[in-house]
Amino acid sequence: MLRQILRVAALTVAAGAANAGGIERSNLDFGFLFSPNDQVQLSFSYVMPSVSGRYSPDLTAAGGGENKTGNMALEYANYGFAYKNAVNEQLTFGLYVNNPYGAGADYTQGIYNGLTAEWDSDQIAAVGKYRVADRVSVFAGTRYVESSAKITIPDLLVRSSVGANAQRIGAQAQALGAEAGALSAQAQAAGQAGDLSAAQNLGAQAQALGAEAVTLGALAQGLGNAAQDFGTSMEYNATGQRVGDWGAILGVAYEIPDIALRVALSWQSEIVHTYRTSESIAGLGVDTSNGDTEVTMPQTVALDVQSGIAQGTLLFGQVKWSEWSKWEVRTPQYEAAAGEEVTSFDEDQVTWRLGVGRQFSDDLSGFAQITYEAQNGNPVSRLSPRDGFVSLGFGGQYKMGDLTLLGGIEYVWVGGGEDATSTKFDDNSALGAGFSLTADF
Repeated sequence: MLRQILRVAALTVAAGAANAGGIERSNLDFGFLFSPNDQVQLSFSYVMPSVSGRYSPDLTAAGGGENKTGNMALEYANYGFAYKNAVNEQLTFGLYVNNPYGAGADYTQGIYNGLTAEWDSDQIAAVGKYRVADRVSVFAGTRYVESSAKITIPDLLVRSSVGANAQRIGAQAQALGAEAGALSAQAQAAGQAGDLSAAQNLGAQAQALGAEAVTLGALAQGLGNAAQDFGTSMEYNATGQRVGDWGAILGVAYEIPDIALRVALSWQSEIVHTYRTSESIAGLGVDTSNGDTEVTMPQTVALDVQSGIAQGTLLFGQVKWSEWSKWEVRTPQYEAAAGEEVTSFDEDQVTWRLGVGRQFSDDLSGFAQITYEAQNGNPVSRLSPRDGFVSLGFGGQYKMGDLTLLGGIEYVWVGGGEDATSTKFDDNSALGAGFSLTADF
């Protein structure tokens, strides 16, 4: 009877409100490859986040007295398709289509008003599983991800970043100028001592550093003047044209079917997108469409475990590591003007999930699960301002002959944090609901 509730763990995909850090929105369910029969599955989920923050007193004053960001997170939908075919007793083939990554930010209040970001992606993955022994299987495949992105950063935020960068560059110019002066004095002393070779060397170094200081000083002055000129907008707009790239999938699993035990370890490689990027900042005369922006989507390692613990009861869980520390959006023109990336994540993420499934009859079963991601205390990204989360999900499945309907809901307590400008995001949440329909044939 446990075999009839093996798919309960897949209900974690149906809700989809809580995923492994960064901007991940859905997973590849490799457990689908181990289900009995040939199958086709369609899934859909809808997530309604509520994420807002409070500005610091300085930002509140700069934003006209408004001290709240308003709900900046847009609602979103995910879809999925999966197909499984048992070629023979040893070989199984699986095909997946889903939305692996996404983000939607739209700030409507205070100094962040006008800050918007959108990230869309689609994925197709092909995976083959081969049973090498009665209880041991290996699986491998490839995935292709297409993504596009666009962002708008409002005038005051860009102006502030550009002004801060001008100060940093100005300080570098002063330091180089002082170093050039010191080398010039050493060159003069060497000349007076009759060491003409040393004098020439030191003089050349002083001249080079002095020229670099002048160049940096001019850049700092230009950026500083632009930051203080309110006659022209400093709003930043960027679009990353849709691009697709490949990644690899590897995994191994051990099973004891009689007690529904399966332990599976899977790895998905990173995917590196190189976007052709359009950027504009009117106040700096920036209007380009041929820049390149490299963004690394994270590699992941996941350990999935499930086992029967009593008649008609299944325990399941997952530990997943995602290398989000390598993800950043560093567009060339914005970095040149502001001296920093557009957005990034500082830490890798480890996500824990534990749940239990219960069969109530031959046709009806259900589940409950809890998911946890620890807070790291680092500044959060304005694109996805959360630091850890806890979620609780419930759902069930009902079999109707060759059709199985699964449904679930998930509530997420979103972890609070501060961004780089001390805007505090707390008391936030998300609610997700979804379903899938699986046909055996």
